[in-house]
Amino acid sequence: MRETPEELNQLQSLLNSSLSGSTAHLRSIVEGRTITAARLTGVLTGMCTLALSTVTAKGEPRISGADGHFLHGRWHFGTARKAAKARHLTARPAASVAHMRGEDLGVFTHGTVEELNPEDVETTADWQELLAYLKDFYGDDAFDWNREVVYYRLNPHWMTVYAPHLDRLTGT
Repeated sequence: MRETPEELNQLQSLLNSSLSGSTAHLRSIVEGRTITAARLTGVLTGMCTLALSTVTAKGEPRISGADGHFLHGRWHFGTARKAAKARHLTARPAASVAHMRGEDLGVFTHGTVEELNPEDVETTADWQELLAYLKDFYGDDAFDWNREVVYYRLNPHWMTVYAPHLDRLTGT
């Protein structure tokens, strides 16, 4: 868990406002079967496989997998710079991700991506911290971190968590 108390408060506010603003149908499924921001950050450690949804230039949806890392209350993920999803996100930065663990956990997030290590342009202020984390996780020489891969942060405007079986989740 790398979240500050302020980041946990922001995440909890997002979870609360997202659920309260959702449809009655979704609320009937999720209410009473969710977890707090603090518990969520304890569960979402290491690499979490994401289903990432982007949109083509023709407005057609595309879904693909990505290695997700939940850090500071937000999803971070990468792909090859030449991948279709990288082109989609550059042109249309709105994205959705889902992380599911069978019937025990579902984390659904909508937002806008921010490129963290653009090629030939200054990186974000926190890129070096994230890069150190990624190199520790994948290995220092796993990629040419500056040329081969591009990393994104999904800045969420909506997020909900379905966790009906807290006893089955690790980190809670």
